[in-house]
Amino acid sequence: MEPRHPETHPLALVVHGGAGEFAQASHRDCVEGCRTAAAAGWEVLKGGGTALDAVESAVRVLENDASFDAGRGAFLNACGEVELDAMIMDGHTLNLGAVMAVKHVRNPIVLARLVMKESEHNVLVAQGAEAFALNRGLSLCPNADLIVPRELERYERSRAAGPTAQSTRPVAGDTVGALALDASGHLAAATSTGGTPGKHPGRVGDSPLVGSGAYADDCVGAAAATGEGEQLMKVLISKSTCDYIYGGMSAQEAADAAIELLARRTAGLGGIIVLDPQGGIGISHNTRYLAHATVGASGTIAAGMSPEDVTST
Repeated sequence: MEPRHPETHPLALVVHGGAGEFAQASHRDCVEGCRTAAAAGWEVLKGGGTALDAVESAVRVLENDASFDAGRGAFLNACGEVELDAMIMDGHTLNLGAVMAVKHVRNPIVLARLVMKESEHNVLVAQGAEAFALNRGLSLCPNADLIVPRELERYERSRAAGPTAQSTRPVAGDTVGALALDASGHLAAATSTGGTPGKHPGRVGDSPLVGSGAYADDCVGAAAATGEGEQLMKVLISKSTCDYIYGGMSAQEAADAAIELLARRTAGLGGIIVLDPQGGIGISHNTRYLAHATVGASGTIAAGMSPEDVTST
């Protein structure tokens, strides 16, 4: 089936800043961070930019915001290092790029886009991904530059408490993501994450895996997930969401169906954002919160910690 696009197409953008049990004190920063990221992506779309440019721009803002588990401010692994994953996908061509387990890249979404554009591969990992970054002119950074005091303190508390202790902040997933629909009717999706706190070095969750962390296809829609990665990947939640749209569901119905599938088949926790080819938006989660922001044809940005508590600007 070929996507059909009208001569003028409504613009749309959705971002998320993770799903989970966010402490009340962090809500304002998470909401404002999502709002700022949405504004950045929207400026790209308003200026005639592509959906790919918009999602890369939005996710880059989230990676630079230490409120989120992506880029600087991400969770530390069991060795006390930040280890990052990201992916980006073009709904027009189905091309994608992903990087996994990189430790010295400030904006892994930028590197994922380079992998998609300038490599014959879809996925590069660890030192190989960083060597590719250097070859393409990206600067690497010390891992310490990605570590913030909040996460260092969390890591040290966890080590002092021992391996069986529970995290001081229950987390389902603070992954970030973005979806966009541009004036040409093309969709794109992007994700970025530092993974789970205290993860085994080399662990990769759903975020950079096509069909799990995100998916985009102009013919059916786009989705980006967050939450318990080991569970999300079992049901290919982002691709499943797009399949629901292909089967006739609205974006919101597909989002709800995907979260129901996750809970029924895996008992997992998570959230998902969705865009259909007409600009319809869906948001669903079975965690307490899902930090997010949306922008529709009016250009109004609505942001909140759940669909029930959004504020608009």
